[in-house]
Amino acid sequence: MPDPYHLFYIHGFNSSPQSAKAQQTRHALVRFPHVQFHVPQLPFDPIRAMAILEQEIQQCLPQKIGLIGSSMGGYLGTYVAEKYKLPLAMINPAVRPYELLQDYLGEMTNDHTGEKYVFTQDHMQIIKGFEVTQITRPERYLLLTQTGDETLDYRQGVEKYAACKQIVEQGGDHSFQNFDQHLTRIFEFLGVA
Repeated sequence: MPDPYHLFYIHGFNSSPQSAKAQQTRHALVRFPHVQFHVPQLPFDPIRAMAILEQEIQQCLPQKIGLIGSSMGGYLGTYVAEKYKLPLAMINPAVRPYELLQDYLGEMTNDHTGEKYVFTQDHMQIIKGFEVTQITRPERYLLLTQTGDETLDYRQGVEKYAACKQIVEQGGDHSFQNFDQHLTRIFEFLGVA
């Protein structure tokens, strides 16, 4: 039996553990009984979200850990991957969410959870504080992005993670069409398989 492995799926802004990609990942992990799957429900507040994420990661150390981050989860995942020296597979990651989320300032509702909240400029500044300006070990990162992403400019991810392994698919969308077809490769990259 392989050593225990902890796989974290970090969902995007205004998403939840019930997202399609999180569920597809959970389903694919049935083949790997040694893997404990973690999908923390991250609140909109970036300080609370990071505290939850870091606490759960710290509880799993020193066992083997891998990360999958989607959209904002790719941004936050980059921060924790650098801090804890962990491998990360990013799916259409947000590169500068503090610019992207300007349209979301004000009253919001998370359609997955029903949570109502007010997203402020202060939250944006906190998010900016989690920015990683330099990737120290590019070999720990895998970028999966689709050029048809209607939410993010995929070129930002290609540029930021230029030294990292990349899968750039033509077309698609922000949800990353056919994500499940890439899970075997993601698991291999993260050392799950």
